[in-house]
Amino acid sequence: MGKIIAIANQKGGVGKTTTAINLAASLAVMEKKVLLVDADPQANTTSGLNIDPNLLSNSLYECLIGKATIEQVFCDTAIEGLKLVSSHIDLVGAEIEMLNLPQREGILKQLLTTVLDSYDYIIIDCSPSLGLITVNALTAAHSVIIPVQCEFFALEGLGKLLNTIRIVQARLNPTLEIEGFLLTMYDARLRLANQVVEEVRQHFGDMVFQTVIQRNVRLSESPSHGKPVILYDAASMGTNNYLSLAKEIIRKIT
Repeated sequence: MGKIIAIANQKGGVGKTTTAINLAASLAVMEKKVLLVDADPQANTTSGLNIDPNLLSNSLYECLIGKATIEQVFCDTAIEGLKLVSSHIDLVGAEIEMLNLPQREGILKQLLTTVLDSYDYIIIDCSPSLGLITVNALTAAHSVIIPVQCEFFALEGLGKLLNTIRIVQARLNPTLEIEGFLLTMYDARLRLANQVVEEVRQHFGDMVFQTVIQRNVRLSESPSHGKPVILYDAASMGTNNYLSLAKEIIRKIT
């Protein structure tokens, strides 16, 4: 059976989508079968894999409101073994349409359960909010990765997210675990970045991944070319960082 990992932080610009795309791609390159779910209405994960959400007839939105099965919205990607469930701006309206549905927090879990046995990993890119769709992702997931940028106010707002995770654990998904805190946008030249790394490791201990995602030009450029960094520049620091993260996650299971 596969493992579902949500990537969540209600703060924007912390590297959620970058992590979702490049972790999924790295796992697929390492011969794992991976499904990447874009659960963010901004659809950056979808466009970051060179797929135009406006040209697709169905997306995660149609799945959540019961107009399509999850398999009907699968998109192929440039990496063998990696499939995508696309997003669309329509997803903004899904939360309102789901409000009156029974067991509304568990809809995504029901959808993903039907395909779980076909994949080693299902990665969910959550939106920068703690709304109903993010709660759906946390209810469906076995674990959650929390990206934390190595900048001022890095820990700001983490309390709200951790409280939401505790509520989901108590009421909806008692087996949900924190896969780890992932330090992103690290620049070794900056004293502040090193202070943040020290502070996060001190605060969360073994829950912090050993892998740190460093600031990298090729990593920043790759989404505009519609490619994971491993296809854009296989020798880049960004590629090495995400391959290292993928190995760390695989080691946790084996």
